Amino acid sequence: MHIVVCVKQVPDTKIIKINPKTNTLDRRSAPAILNPYDAHAVQAAVKVKEEYGGLISVLSMGPPQAVEIIKKSVEIGADGGYLITDRAFAGADTLATSYALFKALDRISKDKPIDLIICGKHAIDGDTGQVGPGIARRLDIPPITNVIEISDIDLKIRKVRVKRKIINGYERIETGLPCLLTVEKEINPIEYSPLPNMIRAARYQPVIWAVSDLDEVDRTQLGLKGSPTIVGKMFTPPKPEGGHVLEGTPSEQAGQIVEVLLKNKELFSVN
Repeated sequence: MHIVVCVKQVPDTKIIKINPKTNTLDRRSAPAILNPYDAHAVQAAVKVKEEYGGLISVLSMGPPQAVEIIKKSVEIGADGGYLITDRAFAGADTLATSYALFKALDRISKDKPIDLIICGKHAIDGDTGQVGPGIARRLDIPPITNVIEISDIDLKIRKVRVKRKIINGYERIETGLPCLLTVEKEINPIEYSPLPNMIRAARYQPVIWAVSDLDEVDRTQLGLKGSPTIVGKMFTPPKPEGGHVLEGTPSEQAGQIVEVLLKNKELFSVN
């Protein structure tokens, strides 16, 4: 069984700042890390391999320094990885990103047919959750989102059973292979990497592809050209102001509440 995990390099959002002039993330202000949800996706693939056997590949699109998150994935337990990096990918939104990854997956599958694709629920810098389902749509395979448990895989009948989180609980789903899963952090804890994995990761060099290495790519669907959406503005939410203590009798307090509502009525208006 061949499992491919799609991973992304993101800025550490606990440290990152917003550029007040451009209203965009100042990615230089924070170290780049493996997207936390993707780390859980790699760990989930490792658990599947331990139980059912197989090969784990990771795939990422990003700048050349994104090789570090592929090395980190190898440290967790992946067997190897691919990085697609090219200036043509720059400025991609989720639609263009899913197209580029789809083309890379198509190239990988020609050498090693893919049985299962696992992605993190979303990336912490964009928080859209759209790339995984977008890849599945392009590959014409079932997507199952918000997975918190991979219950069983039957390779003979090509079925996988999973448990996914929904608003009021969870549901169990069975679908055929190949398919794509996006996973929540609840699916597993990230385990400590054994020393042999750390040594292998330090020495490992991933396969690196440019656009020219992929087959039949429509360049109008890459990068800014292939991105119909843009971020209009990004800003830091204002810090909450201190509360106001109401005093007096209940009727006096009610009057004070009405005054506050009238003063801030634009905040509560419904269009």
